[in-house]
Amino acid sequence: MLLKGMKVISFCHYLHGPAATQYLADMGADVIKIEPPGGPLERKWSGGDSFVDGVSSFFLSANRNKRSLAMNLKHPDSREVIHRIIKQSHVLVENFRPGVLDRLGYGLEEVRKIRHDIIYVSATGYGSSGPMKDAPGQDMLAQARSGMIATMGDYGARPVPAGNALIDQHGSTLIAMGIAAAYAKQLQTGEGTHIEANLLNAALDLQTEPLTSFLSRPDLTSEVFKRDPHLATWYHPAPYGIYQMADCFVAISMNNTAGSLAEILNNKVLRELSEKDLLEERDAFAHELAKSLKELPLSDMAEKFDQKGIWYARVQDYSDLRVDPQVEANQMLREVPIKQSKATLINHPLRYDEKVPELRYIALRCGQDGRDILKELNFTADQIEEYFSKGVLYEEPEV
Repeated sequence: MLLKGMKVISFCHYLHGPAATQYLADMGADVIKIEPPGGPLERKWSGGDSFVDGVSSFFLSANRNKRSLAMNLKHPDSREVIHRIIKQSHVLVENFRPGVLDRLGYGLEEVRKIRHDIIYVSATGYGSSGPMKDAPGQDMLAQARSGMIATMGDYGARPVPAGNALIDQHGSTLIAMGIAAAYAKQLQTGEGTHIEANLLNAALDLQTEPLTSFLSRPDLTSEVFKRDPHLATWYHPAPYGIYQMADCFVAISMNNTAGSLAEILNNKVLRELSEKDLLEERDAFAHELAKSLKELPLSDMAEKFDQKGIWYARVQDYSDLRVDPQVEANQMLREVPIKQSKATLINHPLRYDEKVPELRYIALRCGQDGRDILKELNFTADQIEEYFSKGVLYEEPEV
């Protein structure tokens, strides 16, 4: 595996940090997830109350291929354990609010005293400075703060957030990218790196194209976001959007085929509009196209769309993905046993030498790897049992 030999200590919870360290673990890094006794939120909560034989789907989505060590970090005897892990780690990742890890004794400067070349990653909601640095960071809040929600839905009347934690997920990929670059530097120079990541920056980065288009035009105001409800964005010309057909909804993209659509539909209004500026005439074109498509089934029109080179896609829901032949060809879904049941996981999105990274391990019980990890750190069996008896270490019992 690409990152075999990399050792990571993860002080991460929720999704932003865990998803980042899962990418590293998929690529072969040895990730030790530090958990509080009883486990973090992602073990106890799951969206849609989705649990597989008592195991949170939220946890399963971002914590494969990691080992679990559950500790009371406020207990003074925990320090020796954490110090030993840091000494043998290339990377430390944390996504607490600014100052939390400093108060626990594992801020950047203290950790550098333990290992000078550490790659230290701080992931926050809004950054380590500025008026928002202590505010709670959460995906939908970052969507709102970054302007993303304002550009979706009916501007000024019904802003619509994305229906998933896309900022967390994008932010996690940026963290993994930064760590990979810093690891290359560490191997070449022996120097560490302090990486700072936050959800607000990730939300802005995710909107690089539309933000650059808008902010580079001082003449534009927020009125530009108002558009026909079928249009997907404010900055694409028609027909770029979602339209209802008799048997489904369809997404129609932009590829200079507005005239072909007019021809297929034998629509004079669309033909006239297609000869004009389709950014300026986007609302009129989208409105007329919606009327023309509403009574037609996609099953009857697909061949005509294909012949004319129309870029389109049927709007699928999650149930459709179970049998989507392209999803299957891409090997993106993996069914795995969870106790006496099964869960479907989303695979690592990249392929390395034509192979999907393997699923090596899932720590289903909080702290279940504690004894093995401490043995590797040269603690004796008596010391390990003493840590458990004193409440320094925790292990969820098997059921």
